[in-house]
Amino acid sequence: MLDADYYELLQVERSADDKAIKSAYRRLAMECHPDRNPNCKVSEEKFKAISEAYDCLKDPQKRAAYDRFGKAAFQNGGNGHGAQDFGQFNDIFETVFGEFMNAGRGSDRRTNVRRGSDLRYDLEIELEHAFAGKSVDVTIDSTAKCEPCDGSGAKAGTSARQCNLCGGRGQVRARQGFFVLEQTCPSCHGVGEVIADPCTACHGDGRVQKRKSLSVTIPAGVDEGTRIRLAGEGEAGVRGGPPGDLYIFLHMARHAVFQRDGSTLFARCPVSFTTAALGGSIQVPGLDKKPHEVKIPAGMQSGKQVRIRGGGMPVLNSRGHGDMVIEVHVETPTRLTARQKELLEEFRCTETGDECPEAQGFFQKIKTMLG
Repeated sequence: MLDADYYELLQVERSADDKAIKSAYRRLAMECHPDRNPNCKVSEEKFKAISEAYDCLKDPQKRAAYDRFGKAAFQNGGNGHGAQDFGQFNDIFETVFGEFMNAGRGSDRRTNVRRGSDLRYDLEIELEHAFAGKSVDVTIDSTAKCEPCDGSGAKAGTSARQCNLCGGRGQVRARQGFFVLEQTCPSCHGVGEVIADPCTACHGDGRVQKRKSLSVTIPAGVDEGTRIRLAGEGEAGVRGGPPGDLYIFLHMARHAVFQRDGSTLFARCPVSFTTAALGGSIQVPGLDKKPHEVKIPAGMQSGKQVRIRGGGMPVLNSRGHGDMVIEVHVETPTRLTARQKELLEEFRCTETGDECPEAQGFFQKIKTMLG
């Protein structure tokens, strides 16, 4: 199996892209991982083989060399001394600089303490909440540090021992010709330690599932896609490591009246045809619950806009406000009394065409076009 073609091991075509190769590796690694197949030599060998294949094919230069020369590209070939010298240099580099980088913490090079994963939570809020700000309670399912073992994963009174395969580094080396590769230790899975007597509460993970409620403060002026970070509220770290963060992504619910573009609010407002013809004013309530007076000049047409300065959304982290833009929609009456119809008939009898110059100009163009 170890001598098989890398593409065949990962069950992909030779033309597969990086995404397909990565997906195939994850699927196969999950199937034959030693944790899921304990004491199975076949699965362990297959896991090592697909890991070797993936380490090669995920690197563009290594993949190009493999596609051209096969595994011979990574063997000593006619230049065995060069490969050996490179390996010796790599060992010296690791000895000198490795000790320097680990000064102050002894010879402990374990990677067992790792930061927890970040979490994402999508929260939909009303436009009024984005205008005034609000405190919202959210409930999330996450992992927390196991209390009985204090996050160590080991049963009370016991402790984890250093992994013999990787020496506590969490990584193992494999030399392939000119290349010295490092990959996750298959014995401890990158942790650096092996637990002989795991905690019964967390089964050696050091973390337990937990549901918790958090209060999220939404500042005034937030918009679609605004991200709020809650430090330390993500998943618990591995083996007592620091927790990750929780990111709240905000989404705006559809509003019945207003549409938003940044800090500007837009609203389409119906106006009676008499108000549009004679002029007047209307009251438009804003998100601040206060009425805003909109002046309608005589002869106002549908589609015209009136801007109210400072009537829009607050600007995030600022004292300023955007504007409110009202688009006028002249409404034709549909329910007229007999007297109203009579008055409109009298008005029609007095029309000369000059009252509506736009209509008069349009029909004049039609007449000209038709000769």
